[in-house]
Amino acid sequence: MPRISQFYGVVIYMYFNDHLPPHFHAEYGEFEALYVIETLEVLRGNLPRRAHSMVVEWALAHRAELRANWIRAREQSPLEEVEPLD
Repeated sequence: MPRISQFYGVVIYMYFNDHLPPHFHAEYGEFEALYVIETLEVLRGNLPRRAHSMVVEWALAHRAELRANWIRAREQSPLEEVEPLD
């Protein structure tokens, strides 16, 4: 599972050829959540409130890059690193 970003203890991943809808995985300690790229709805799992807020803030700023990485992942192409949250 390629890591595409990491910030403040949150690690963002995408799987190659993963199931629809387009999404990414966020891990924070023992917590994990899957976020739909288009809506930032939590598809499965949960994160603590502060970590969730950081993931949403980061994803809003990088949605185009997330979409592009989703396409790369579906094509089994290398994923691009995405800038972390400042």
